[in-house]
Amino acid sequence: MFDDLDHLEEEAIYILREVYGQFANPVILFSGGKDSIVVTHLAIRAFAPMPLPFPLLHVDTGHNFPETIAFRDHFVQKNNARLIVRLVQDTIDQGRAVEETGPRASRNAIQSVTLMDAIRDLKIDCAIGGARRDEEKSRAKERAISCRNSAGQWDPKAQRPEFGRHLNCAHSAGEHFRAFPLSNWTERDVWSYIVRRNLPVPDLYFSHTRLVFEREGVLYAVTDFLQPDGDELATERVVRFRTVGDATCTGAILSTASNLADILDEISTLRTTERSGRGDDKRSDTAMEDRKKQGYF
Repeated sequence: MFDDLDHLEEEAIYILREVYGQFANPVILFSGGKDSIVVTHLAIRAFAPMPLPFPLLHVDTGHNFPETIAFRDHFVQKNNARLIVRLVQDTIDQGRAVEETGPRASRNAIQSVTLMDAIRDLKIDCAIGGARRDEEKSRAKERAISCRNSAGQWDPKAQRPEFGRHLNCAHSAGEHFRAFPLSNWTERDVWSYIVRRNLPVPDLYFSHTRLVFEREGVLYAVTDFLQPDGDELATERVVRFRTVGDATCTGAILSTASNLADILDEISTLRTTERSGRGDDKRSDTAMEDRKKQGYF
């Protein structure tokens, strides 16, 4: 039987093949998270038996969970992929960005500068990401093929219309694109696909005991980059992460979901999006949209 997941896979592979055919120098934005893992797997399937035609670009804030970096390196080696790493620390050292200070400081916003520098230096004309419409309200405005102007800014009013399976990739000098093969997927679709294809993911996604503290309703892990402040109390809790981004702004949830079946069951009962635990999205009602206009993923 050809089910909904098959249709989503077919659509994503079509988008990836169109990107390969219509752009000269595309890359996959790879974080080591579940969405970028699925995108990379789809690209491998789309072009097998030839090698993966897209390099993987990781914009490393320097504040990632060690488990994510270890998984990234193992994944790259196992799939014989080409990995390009650009460091936010280099951007700061070069004076291209100013690091935030204070207890709620994060490098998540300034990684847009590092990304845009990489796009310019490497002459990237399309960056393939794992963003989905259900993540956050500004994501729902995206096209599968999303145009950025010469400054890397996203303007929702300037996006190309998409009719059926026609993807408009025409661009002017200086513009580049972001492609989102998972645009029509949901969080549950991603996990269902991981189960179907038996894809490995970082252990952070499964329940484990970790030292955490609560800040503004979000559970943060105690790391070298983030410590409790004032009356914030660190305690050991059984948690897991729905996203595995920068440790300074990525929250955990209380969970006993220790395997893929448990995660699928848990997602069915949750009434919040996975980005509800992202501290950077809580800075304003338009935080994600503002960062996208600055060149964010």
